[in-house]
Amino acid sequence: MFKVSQRVNRTLVTSVAILWMFNQTFAESGAPLSSEASDPRKLGWMTGFPPPAEKLIMQPESDYFSFPKLRWTVSHIRELLPTKQVSRGIGAPIPLAYSLDDKIDGISFTPTGVDQSMTWKESLSANYTDGMLILHKGRVIYEAYFGSLDELGKHAAMSMTKSMTGLLAEILVAEGQLDDTTLVSSIVPELKGSAFGSATVRQVMDMTTALDYSEDYSDPDADIWIYSKAASPLPKPNDYSGPNGYFEYLQTVRQNGNHGEAFGYKTINTDALGWIVSRVTGKDLTELLSERIWSKIGAEQDGYMTVDAKGTPFAGGGLSAGLRDLGRIGLLMLNGGEINGQRLFPEAVVEQIRAGGDKNAFAKAGYTTLPGGSYRSMWWMFHNKHGAFAARGVHGQTIYVDPLAEMVIVRLASFPTAKNARIDPTSLPAYQAVAEYLITKG
Repeated sequence: MFKVSQRVNRTLVTSVAILWMFNQTFAESGAPLSSEASDPRKLGWMTGFPPPAEKLIMQPESDYFSFPKLRWTVSHIRELLPTKQVSRGIGAPIPLAYSLDDKIDGISFTPTGVDQSMTWKESLSANYTDGMLILHKGRVIYEAYFGSLDELGKHAAMSMTKSMTGLLAEILVAEGQLDDTTLVSSIVPELKGSAFGSATVRQVMDMTTALDYSEDYSDPDADIWIYSKAASPLPKPNDYSGPNGYFEYLQTVRQNGNHGEAFGYKTINTDALGWIVSRVTGKDLTELLSERIWSKIGAEQDGYMTVDAKGTPFAGGGLSAGLRDLGRIGLLMLNGGEINGQRLFPEAVVEQIRAGGDKNAFAKAGYTTLPGGSYRSMWWMFHNKHGAFAARGVHGQTIYVDPLAEMVIVRLASFPTAKNARIDPTSLPAYQAVAEYLITKG
């Protein structure tokens, strides 16, 4: 058992910032700057040789994920934190086909809960969009970049990383390498004494584990702070006696309730799943993601993932990637595991994900903007009339797949607050309006 020091040390503030990015629940103090006013180029973050002191975003400060600095940071993670490469391989990229549609900006819709309509173009600003890509029937019909992001850049995927981890696990299940009904402790014996040890792999994949774990940022003794210290890639102080790294922290988590009864969105489930798939395959997450997905989708750029002090990739939110390459992930899911005429995994993988998880368990979590939804293999199911599903991350990250409309939308964003409940009332009706326009267009 690890003895956890509660003393906050300056060398650990980086980890607090990392976790704040993925789980932030703070309340806004006053209205934030608009998308236009907070544009990193307009504010002059990190410009000049060297930049003026008041325009620096750097270590060891802990505020680089605070708004408006956030808008620069999400496109420059590698400049602030250690990372591992997700290699695209050495083959030539396979270009996406284009058929741009200039009518999309004018598509109008009514956000949930209001009477006034909004255009697609207006919604991009309202949601602090950094990058937007729409694909229809395999062709790019809309592409736009804002703020610090351009077509050469990479952007934090945030918790869309979870969906990549979940996809890899589902592939292993379909191929018979991983039994999702087995107990986690039979694969990772180190977790036998933790809450995860008595859970099944499927319960971890669908986040229906019962964990005694708090992410209450207003509580200085909450588990999230202990986790964030463990996750820090910076050297620990001499008097630190807590867990070091994601895997050591997972061994300290205790059970609270019965597994399988309720959905609880907790990032540590994905850390556990990352350990499971690495133990089964003998490969860390960056290597496995490259081998099974990234090197085979015709990607234009390598991705990268943040790591802890021991080099373990952050399975729950560490990926950064280019906009078009995330679009390729969406196409792969839309086409049931095929891309560029090549099958990367069995169609049953996507069928299992699209079937969704336990709706009753999901409903207990109280996601008011996702009524009737569910969660399966770390993908979000909307169970709407189009059968849409998505990878989602805080501050507005989305890979939204609409099978009926044959549409993929990728949005990268830096919305001032983390929770997508603030963005869904605008974004989800906007996606639906574009889908219906494309169905009508044919």
